[in-house]
Amino acid sequence: MSLTTSAKEKLGIVPLVEGGKSYKQVTEDILKPTDSFPTALWWKVFILAVTITVLDLGVIGYLMYEGLHILGVNNPVGWGFFIVNFVFWIGIGHAGTLISAVLFLFRQGWRTGINRAAEAMTIFAVLTAASTLIIHIGRPWLGFWLFPYPNERGPLWVNFRSPLIWDTFAVSTYLSISLVFWYIGLVPDIAALRDRSTHKVKKMIYSVMSLGWVGSNRAWSHYEIVSMLLAALSTPLVLSVHTIVSFDFAVSILPGWHTTILPPYFVAGAIFSGFAMVVTLMVIARQMFKLEQYITLKHLENMNKIIMVTGLMVGYAYGSEFFIAWYSGNEYEGFTFVNRAFGPYAPAYWIMISCNVLSPQVFWFEKLRKSIPVMFVVSIFVNIGMWFERYVIVMSTHRDFLPSSWDRYMPTIFDIAMLIGTFGIFFTLFLLFCRILPIIAIAEVKTVMPHKEGGNH
Repeated sequence: MSLTTSAKEKLGIVPLVEGGKSYKQVTEDILKPTDSFPTALWWKVFILAVTITVLDLGVIGYLMYEGLHILGVNNPVGWGFFIVNFVFWIGIGHAGTLISAVLFLFRQGWRTGINRAAEAMTIFAVLTAASTLIIHIGRPWLGFWLFPYPNERGPLWVNFRSPLIWDTFAVSTYLSISLVFWYIGLVPDIAALRDRSTHKVKKMIYSVMSLGWVGSNRAWSHYEIVSMLLAALSTPLVLSVHTIVSFDFAVSILPGWHTTILPPYFVAGAIFSGFAMVVTLMVIARQMFKLEQYITLKHLENMNKIIMVTGLMVGYAYGSEFFIAWYSGNEYEGFTFVNRAFGPYAPAYWIMISCNVLSPQVFWFEKLRKSIPVMFVVSIFVNIGMWFERYVIVMSTHRDFLPSSWDRYMPTIFDIAMLIGTFGIFFTLFLLFCRILPIIAIAEVKTVMPHKEGGNH
């Protein structure tokens, strides 16, 4: 009797690398995008992303010249799209650390096909988030004042009670550890690029970047130890970074923000949106660079399962907010959540519910969970829903305690342009990464390749 696919997966028979590849073929296939001239599709997407980025920089320059009055921010809603975009992109960067560190510590072999791209996504998402935050601090050219460096201003130091400072420390720590983890993992693959390169300048650059890697037993032993240490350091960041970002809201006294559910709610939402973005990127990358045999349906299905579970957690958090607002008997809290669902921003709220709670439920069905078009559409919906979630939270301030503080936040064309511009920055960086460095970790993929007899080692 032949075994079913699910039974084969439980027995470890289904390989994580398909096509019966040899080690040499794996290296050739993964390094092909870095060796050959970019495809026409890559150029089209890259030119579009660069164009959006240039327009975004133009809008930012105009903002610096004219001032914040060109935006939709007002007295009750003082941050507008800036804090929405910041929290959204920090959340996107969460999946990279989870895939790289947590799944590495738990020895989950299926991470090897997607961890490199997820790590790169983390770095680019954090850089995009930081760019949105620093624009709105008032005088971005003095942004270095956020760091407690030795200075000549006497007792004038940063205010450690400010959530902005907490964000600075959390995000900079997250970026530093993620960058080191990503780069250390790249070293063996950069050495492979060095050995293959025939161009003198490229060979010199790769030689410097490979840190003298020779691939000896001693080098691999040190590599494994460093990877384990960095994974252990990175794992607490999965919880700490977005918890601290949630404190931007939770430590306030505003109804709708002052709630203890926000830290775990933000962490679950960050993993939710981060995995959705990984699915979006992997579906595009496997098609653009012909990597279907390395980024398999098994990889994508496992990510879809995580999206479904975290989507249920997010939905539970939405319901808990309404229950606690009612159970507390606080009329201000009750009004805030009713106003979210049925007030001026009701369309945004129901888009959030539809995209984040309802759309992932299709993954209960195995056929839909393994369908490339379905998972791509759902991943787009999830990211749309998670952006609207942050939008709904920020817009809670549009009706304060007193009616005299009530006002509508209406984004202008410049707000929308800078929102679109963040995607231009992110995709420009990601496409350059795909062109210059291997998008899949060659050395790690080879460790999960099947034996000739079958099974994984």
